[in-house]
Amino acid sequence: MTQSSLRFWLKVSRAQVLPVMVLPVMIGAAGAFAFTQSLHLGLFLITLIGALSAHLFSNMINDLWDFKNGVDQAAEESAASISTNSRVLPNGQVNIRTFALVTWGYFAIALLAGISLSVIVGWPVFLFAVVGGLIAYFYVAPPLKFGYRGKGYSELAIFLAFGVLPVTGTYYVLTESLHIEAFLISIPIGLLTTLILYNHHFLHWEADLNAGKKTLVVIFGEKKAINFSKFLAGLSYLSLLLLVIGQVLPWYALIALLSAYPLLKTYGSLSSKNESKQYAVLMGASLKATIRTGLVMTLSLIISGIITM
Repeated sequence: MTQSSLRFWLKVSRAQVLPVMVLPVMIGAAGAFAFTQSLHLGLFLITLIGALSAHLFSNMINDLWDFKNGVDQAAEESAASISTNSRVLPNGQVNIRTFALVTWGYFAIALLAGISLSVIVGWPVFLFAVVGGLIAYFYVAPPLKFGYRGKGYSELAIFLAFGVLPVTGTYYVLTESLHIEAFLISIPIGLLTTLILYNHHFLHWEADLNAGKKTLVVIFGEKKAINFSKFLAGLSYLSLLLLVIGQVLPWYALIALLSAYPLLKTYGSLSSKNESKQYAVLMGASLKATIRTGLVMTLSLIISGIITM
């Protein structure tokens, strides 16, 4: 694969959003170090490679099924929507067979990483990989297509796939055990990543409505959906505060609360009805809030681990 083709496929698979998967893996590893003094660079790297490959597979399998289900075309045709897919399938830049081949290539890398960790650490690791793989595939794939069904299924899936599973899975790989602290530290980053996905739905909610994709934004309607977005953001930072009060995170993790300010400022600029470009700003603010909070949590846990050595 040439450098240009590699760059092309990384762009198609939306590799620029990989930080939302890097962070929970880092938090899981930092938690393992803080709570048990466990540190193993090799296992961490295999886990990270597997998680990132699974994320890229998830991005591409979603694009593949959205294209087959007509969601991409609806977003392209709607003047009120911002299409967030790679556009290579609707525009005919790549044939569907080649796209599928690369998609399953990412899955193969993730599967190999999962099998390797299962052999080294133990079979329970494979359960994390299987659950994550099923969530990634059936998010938009039939017969489940739970990302189309509303009722919060897609939000719950993201909370698990980008919060609970990578944090607790990484923690287990490095410690060969599970503690309640591993689950607790997954909550803030899981909620914030869920917020990114939820705000992402605002960009093309009218096209989703026309295509029969029932996201929560579609079900709530624009005004109520904005209020729920604010609630989800508040819940994310409240969970962080409670973890500090409960001494699961050190007090200096509260620095992460500062990352809420740009997000709050963006909410203040919204009305009950907004253009898609305003929601693009909201999505960007939630992405920055997630990255900054994740970095503060990771560094806080590492510092805590060093202090207690």
